[in-house]
Amino acid sequence: MRFLTELPPDHDLTYDDVFMVPSLSEVGSRMAVDLSTADGTGTTIPLVVANMTAVSGRRMAETIARRGGIAILPQDVPADIAARTIARVKDAHLLYDTAITVKEHHTAGYARHLIPKRAHGAAVVVDPEGEKPVGLITMKDLAGADNFAQVRNLMSRELWTLPAGIDPKEAFAALSKASRKLAPVVDEGGRLLGMLTRQGALRDSVYKPNVDADGRLRIGVAIGINGDVEGRSRALLAAGADVLVVDTAHGHQRSALEAVRRVRALNPGVPIVAGNVVTAAGTRDLIEAGADIVKVGVGPGAMCTTRMQTGVGRPQFSAVLECAAQARELGAHVWADGGVRHPRDVALALAAGASNVMIGSWFAGTYESPGDLFRDAEGREYKESFGMASRRAVEFRNSETEAFERARREMFEEGISTARIFLEPGRGGVEDLVDQIVAGVRSSFTYAGADSVAAFQERATVGVQSAAGYAEGQPRPTG
Repeated sequence: MRFLTELPPDHDLTYDDVFMVPSLSEVGSRMAVDLSTADGTGTTIPLVVANMTAVSGRRMAETIARRGGIAILPQDVPADIAARTIARVKDAHLLYDTAITVKEHHTAGYARHLIPKRAHGAAVVVDPEGEKPVGLITMKDLAGADNFAQVRNLMSRELWTLPAGIDPKEAFAALSKASRKLAPVVDEGGRLLGMLTRQGALRDSVYKPNVDADGRLRIGVAIGINGDVEGRSRALLAAGADVLVVDTAHGHQRSALEAVRRVRALNPGVPIVAGNVVTAAGTRDLIEAGADIVKVGVGPGAMCTTRMQTGVGRPQFSAVLECAAQARELGAHVWADGGVRHPRDVALALAAGASNVMIGSWFAGTYESPGDLFRDAEGREYKESFGMASRRAVEFRNSETEAFERARREMFEEGISTARIFLEPGRGGVEDLVDQIVAGVRSSFTYAGADSVAAFQERATVGVQSAAGYAEGQPRPTG
């Protein structure tokens, strides 16, 4: 990357402070762009779901890996539960969604709670053994139904299925011809394998799943810097974790560096990510301690109040630019963690040198995030998000701590405990956001004349703009 002017700016920059200019391009199509990264995490799109309790869970991990990214489970998740989550993600199909299932005796309230865990808005009704589909139930079927009504009285028994192994293009054509948006996929014995939507069949032609050496979806897990670092790491590695993230708000401290050394001494055989830092010195020290990837960002996240509470942090574009340059010299990589609100921000983070971009609260407002779905007084769907240094997170993290000590820790918070993240009407799935982000980033690459991440980071030309310049680029209502 280079700046448009001969001299780089003498002050630090946020994503809003910069813009990219087009260059002579020989890349004729967005689809000619390869977004895979070389940091060892296997991502085929440069997106990482942040290790936040309200954001990253099993369904999120499965869905994002199917499209080429990777999710990081939070450090608050106990090792045994993380192991079960890893196993279920590894068992997930590379094309079919893991279906939401209910049985005929279940109540409308039970189904109403489960169905929004997937974006397609339907559950498969299965036989008493839980193996074969016998019908479908949708949110439309549940409209106006009493919570105690049974599924058998509300479901559709007109079952239409797709055979296992069907080509995605053929599945799309079959679903379109039948005027159906989705269908259960069954094997020769009629057993349920998953759910395939028209959009899912289409996306299969656009995205490449992020898979391990055995062809299974990849997933990462965070560990803290205190307690039994080796024990948790060993348990997660044995369970099949593909990435270990040594995670703390202040990554440039001796205890964090020591934790990285302890994980590196295990010879984990998977990438070690560590952070967070915002300087070249912090990046260098973490890499020398054993990190393959450094997480960059202090205070840019939507749920973080660190900068307002402490005055500590750094504008994210400049932080990524400096840390990435240092990592590159040492043969390592950085992830840009936080501060992205638009596809342009993801593109700019990549231009600054990040190999992947972490997204938190933006993905909290999706059906696949772990939280329950709520509706406000106007009927708008939303989920709750909270910062990982907030009082709410501290309470969860220290639930088994002695009461006095827990109360002391709760006095020190640097994050928002409750925020409503609204789902975009009609586009509330994380894949809808991925489509939006990837389309923007691919287009940005073509403007730069780059067909790969490495070429983009070499060719991108960035300028500095005023607040008025940023506002000029925003769409405005007309009338």
